[in-house]
Amino acid sequence: MEKTQQTEKSKNLLGKLKEGMDDKEEQLVILSTFVRLGVVIWAGFIISLNYIEIPGYGAQTPKDITFPASIFTGALATFGLQPSNNSNSKEKKKDD
Repeated sequence: MEKTQQTEKSKNLLGKLKEGMDDKEEQLVILSTFVRLGVVIWAGFIISLNYIEIPGYGAQTPKDITFPASIFTGALATFGLQPSNNSNSKEKKKDD
């Protein structure tokens, strides 16, 4: 009896989600958002691993993280986020 209640609840939840996303384009937009978010999380994790020391692993030398950093920056740009360079903005203010 508990399984039927859980199944009904999950069907109701899935049914509610499907009602909100009847349009195929809307489903693709949501799917692409989750994929981009996954890429941002993956790249951020890889970049973070470069700065974390694992005990018992020995001396860790810094790795070249150019590729994950470019993927991270590109994925963030798809969300409309762009990193700023503080040194350039300070120089522009001094020139004015």
